[in-house]
Order: sequence, then structure tokens, then C-alpha cells
Amino acid sequence: MEFGALIKYYRTQKGITQAELAKGICSVPHLSKIENNSKEANKDTIGLLLDRLNVSLEEIEEKEGEIQSLLGLFNEKLNYFLINEIDEIYHKLQEMEHIIPFSKYIYTYELYKYRYLLFKGFLTEAEAQKDLLYKQKKNFSQHEEYLFHYYNAVCLILRNHYKEADEILESLYSDSHYESLSGEFLYHRALVKVSLDQSGHAIHFGKMALEIYSNQYNFIRILHTLMLLGISYTHSNIYEEALECYRHLIRNAEILKEERLLPQIYNNMGHLQSKLNHYKEALYYFEKSISLQSEVNEHYVATLYSIGELHYFNEKLDKAIACFQQVHLLSKELKVRKFYLLSEFYLLNVNSQDKAIRYLELKVIPYFEEVKEYKDYLIKFYKMLAEHYAQKGMAHAAVKYLHKIT
Repeated sequence: MEFGALIKYYRTQKGITQAELAKGICSVPHLSKIENNSKEANKDTIGLLLDRLNVSLEEIEEKEGEIQSLLGLFNEKLNYFLINEIDEIYHKLQEMEHIIPFSKYIYTYELYKYRYLLFKGFLTEAEAQKDLLYKQKKNFSQHEEYLFHYYNAVCLILRNHYKEADEILESLYSDSHYESLSGEFLYHRALVKVSLDQSGHAIHFGKMALEIYSNQYNFIRILHTLMLLGISYTHSNIYEEALECYRHLIRNAEILKEERLLPQIYNNMGHLQSKLNHYKEALYYFEKSISLQSEVNEHYVATLYSIGELHYFNEKLDKAIACFQQVHLLSKELKVRKFYLLSEFYLLNVNSQDKAIRYLELKVIPYFEEVKEYKDYLIKFYKMLAEHYAQKGMAHAAVKYLHKIT
């Protein structure tokens, strides 16, 4: 604990001059040196000064131990994804913010505050905290420097900047930090690899994270990791493994009553069943997913779009049109460009294939090529265009899109 800075804080807070505080205890120059931490004071002098300020030395030392304990608990609860308990610990730490700056945990606390804001999805506040920390990074310990870089990667993930996040995580992993072998770090590596369509790497890191979480009996994080593995196996066409992941997910999420996860699990199982050409099973899981989504947001629109697409490719055109019309309306209200473009394309295609093809080439494909995040959609549309032009006898145009696939 930096007692000099602490004494100065309480003295100025109480409106006491250096002369008033020092009287009968030490000289004013000596007190000035203590407050500026340029001179070590003995414990008796510190105790007398704090007594005069009505602050207990023992209480201050206990507070530092409590800060250390709370920071440890914060990290543990974060690892186990215990949302309510994380909030409770964070609020306890906030109540001690007047003490923390004088402890040796000042930068660790500010870093954990950054992580908390990211955890809660408060990205604007998190960016401000990041800027504050950047100005102090020269004072960080090696561990604190690691945390700063790691949390910056998490921030990039939340902003969908996966390539930049991957570069930071790769650098930390290559530097052989012991922290980079934690379940959370490996989970984020797998998440980034999934988002970059690097399914092989995602499976590798996902399995490593799953082993750690399983050894910790970290049930919520096991579910999160199984979700990533299920997605990765599906993208890699390893369908039996994907089915196994989702069966475990559904069974355990239902037992644990993880209602936040179930809509996404059912949605992903629907996509897998759709890939397997199991129309009824896919529809069952998509509808189960949408029935649990109480809020109309982008996730809701995505599931509704999947239902529409499923009906379309199984020639249930009336049902498909009804879904796409609703998707079109909702995506316009929510300003979700991806599903606005997709629903518009399919609605055009019902009435005029030529208009739909032009719209696909002029609007849909340029959008997906620009955002570079929807490889599966692009491949599907490239195949669609290649087949369309092949049927029209326009070999050059067909070959152009076949080349794009490769």
C-alpha cells in the first residue's frame, strides 16, 4: 500500500493542512516527503498520522487483502461465466475505488474493469477505458501487459474485427505466456478461427478449451465450447461429430435451464439438419428456436430467414414468401442490410428470375464480397450464378463464377 499517497488523499479530503497533521508527530518537510513517497517513514509515524486522520492502519491493510481477494474472485467468476456473481463482485470493488489507487492492484483493477465492460457489452465505455489504460501501459507488470493485449483482442472480437484479434492472440500464444493455456484464451482462439472460416484450427483450439473446462467442471463454458465445435464440424462437413455436439448441448442446456443459449443451439441444429437435407427435422429446430426468442432482433430475423429459405428450397413457395416478406419488413426496421438484401433477392426470384439474377450480381454479391464474413453464402450464390449462365449457354460467365468458388 502506498501510504504516503493515501495520507495525502485523506488529509486533502478532510481539509487539513500539512502543518496541522504533522504537529507533534513529525516536521512538515518530513510529512511532505512521506506524501510524495520520496522518503520511507516508519510504521509508528504512519500509524500516528493515520490515527489523526481517523483512519486505521489495520483496516487499510485489511482492505488491501480484500482487494486482492475480490480481484481473484472476479477472475474466477468470469472464467465460470457466472453473470450475477460477477456483477456483485464488481460492485464491491467499485465501493473500494477510493482505496484501490493507493494499492499495488491499481492497474490490475483498471484492467479487470476493462474486461467487465467488454463482458457486459458496453463497448463505448470499454473503448474509453482502453484509452485510459494505454496511457499507463509503461507502468504495467508483464502479467498486466499480457492482460491488456488479450482484452484488446476480446474488444476486437466484439467489434467483429476477427483478423486483427487473431493476430494479437497468435502473438500472445507464440510468446508462450502461461495464461495463453487457459480455457478462456483457447475458447477465444477457437471463436476467432470459426469466424475466419478456419474450421480445422477452430476444432483444434476448441478441443483444448473443452478439455480444460471439463477438468474444471465448468459447465456453462463447456456448453459455449461445444457450440463452437458443433459449428466447426458442420462447416467441415463432419456431420456425425456435429450431431453429437448438438445432442450434448441440447440435453445439458435443457438440464441447466440455459434459456439464453437454447435458441442459438436449436438454430444451429436446424442448419445442420438442413445440410443433411432433413427438411422436417430442420424446420422443427428452427421453429423451436424462434418460439424461445422473446425479442425481435437480428437473431430472430436470421432464424426466420432460415425458415423461409428452407421452405423455398423444398418448394413450399407460399410459406417461403410469407417468411421472406416478414424478414424484409423487419430487417428494414432493424437496419440489418444482410437479410434485407437476401429477402429482396428471393422475393424477386419468385416473380422474375432475370431480375433476381441482376439484383444478385449488382447488390447481394458485392455486399458479401465487401464484408468478407459470409463465405458459405457467397459459394452458394456463385454456384447459383454458374448454373444459371451454363443453362443460358453463356459459358464465359459461368466459368467466371466457377473460378470464384475455387
